[in-house]
Amino acid sequence: MRSVSAAAFLPPLSAGARGVGQETTPSADTVYELRVYHVVPGKLDAVLARFRDHTMKIFERHGMKNVAYWTPVDEPQKGNTLIYILQHPSRAAAGANWKSFQDDPEWKTVKAKSEENGKLVEKIDSTFMSLTDFSPRLR
Repeated sequence: MRSVSAAAFLPPLSAGARGVGQETTPSADTVYELRVYHVVPGKLDAVLARFRDHTMKIFERHGMKNVAYWTPVDEPQKGNTLIYILQHPSRAAAGANWKSFQDDPEWKTVKAKSEENGKLVEKIDSTFMSLTDFSPRLR
């Protein structure tokens, strides 16, 4: 995968792009998590459906703000990669958020059902980031 600045993925969000209950202003402790899912060939639609129908709502319940989601338009990542960014109140909160998410009974059910015919994701890359002092502020 070609190296791309994470800043390229962080456009300012309009009020319409924010989810309900996600009006918090980032603080100095706020961290953003860039996640790249390397999807099993032929399973991207299933991954996208799982996020669209379930995962995003469960994230919100566990203190994770959905910032944005992308799929690459060029090969070789096209059709087998999901890229997204979450916002957490702090690095420590991110760890707690992920623990509570992984322990969530609804998530466990959704994951098991979606993987009845095999796993969907081969590998996940995660990078925690903080905004620079010169970055446009996200809402």
